[in-house]
Order: sequence, then C-alpha cells, then structure tokens
Amino acid sequence: MLPILPSATSFSFTFLFIDIICGLIGLTIILVFHGSALNHILMRFERFTKGNLEKKQHNRVFLHFYVAFIFFALIHISEIFIWSGIIIWLNLIPDTVQAILFAGSCYTTVGFVSDILPLGWKSMAFFIAFTGLFSLAWTTSVMIGMTALYKEAWNLKYAHRKL
Repeated sequence: MLPILPSATSFSFTFLFIDIICGLIGLTIILVFHGSALNHILMRFERFTKGNLEKKQHNRVFLHFYVAFIFFALIHISEIFIWSGIIIWLNLIPDTVQAILFAGSCYTTVGFVSDILPLGWKSMAFFIAFTGLFSLAWTTSVMIGMTALYKEAWNLKYAHRKL
C-alpha cells in the first residue's frame, strides 16, 4: 500500500500527480504485458499455421485460429484482473468484486459501474479506459492479419469445389 493516499475530503494537485503517476505505471504494465502476450500468440499461430499449410492440414489452421481468439480473450480478462489488483493494492476499492467490476467497466468502456473511486483518484478510470481501448484495437488489428492465413487455408481446402 502506498504511504500517501488522499482522503475523501481532501484534494490537491499532489494527489492528482500521484494518481497520474500510478495510472501511467499501470498503463505501462498492461501494455507491456499485452504486447508480449499478443506477440507470443501471434508468432505461435503463424509458425503452426505455416507448418499445417505445408502438410495440407487445413482444419488444424482453423483450430489454431479459434484457439488464438480464446487466448486473446483471456489476455483481456487478465488485464482487467491486473487493473483490479492495482486498485486493491492502492486501497482505492477494498472490495475485490467491486474492484473487478469497476476495472472491467472502465477497461471495456461500457461504463456500467458508477465511478466509485475516492476523490483525488478519479483520473485512474481514464488510464484503465485508455489501456482497454488501445489493447482492444491492437488485438483487433492482429486478428485481421491472422484472417489472411485463415482465408488462405480455407481457399486451399475448398479449391477443388470451384467450377
């Protein structure tokens, strides 16, 4: 737990500065984690897919494609848990379930949970939302790139059906 935490009745730019620093640290942790995990899954998919295409194992390409999507979803869920862990560690929301719901609400930018952060820590929600937006967009771009190999496998598998 950090030694200097703002109370609900006090506010100063010092607390805002601490909030921003903690948000930037969380953002960095999440984006490094996201990039590393995303890259690992993408490289694994490409390596296995190219081997499967050479062996004409088209159904395995499809399987790897969908398994990669499941792992992408698990990465995002893990990032919500990391943010909730940071929130709990900072003692901003002591209830674990509420911290997970708040982090998930901000990360997905759905906003179904009201802002329950104490005064002086309100910008933390911005950092959570920013990492969610950026991470989801990053994952989407990788998935679009993976679709080219999926389509190649599909076309090779069903090439004999063309008239």
